[in-house]
Amino acid sequence: MSRIGNQPVPVPAGVTVALSGSSISAKGPKGQLTMQVPDFVDFEIGDGSVVVKRHNDSKPARARHGLGRALLNNLVIGVSQGFERELSIIGVGYKAEVQGRTLVLHLGYSHPVEFPVPEGIDVTVSKNTALKVSGIDKQAVGQVAAVIRGFRAPDAYKGKGVRYLNEVVRLKAGKAGTK
Repeated sequence: MSRIGNQPVPVPAGVTVALSGSSISAKGPKGQLTMQVPDFVDFEIGDGSVVVKRHNDSKPARARHGLGRALLNNLVIGVSQGFERELSIIGVGYKAEVQGRTLVLHLGYSHPVEFPVPEGIDVTVSKNTALKVSGIDKQAVGQVAAVIRGFRAPDAYKGKGVRYLNEVVRLKAGKAGTK
């Protein structure tokens, strides 16, 4: 029995959820998102909430029951509040700046890394070392943050690089000295 799938998705004021064919869309103050309805799952739109029902108790239906509810919840939260992911740049001389729709990162390479920011995603830089990736699509925000982190992942010995805010990086011991 899916504990997540059985919970109704609350729809806050100002957000409308509409079902059309094999897709469901949510429209709110931040924008509009649409997703395909997973197989073996139906959505029932009620007053102030949406309930996810599965067709039967087969293994694929049970697997998609909680998935469908979680994806719809992300749509509703995205169009009402939005999502954000914060990154921190650690290292001497490492910094970032935004030039139009391009993020320019100086990460210790011989050249600056230029990353074109995708449509629907906003990147802001404060204090040259704190980045905030925000948007309404949770998957897109997480993917952009992961790509930016991948340009210089935290080093295992000194901890230098791009990391998520509050990410704990375990540092390895350095080279053991000989007598």
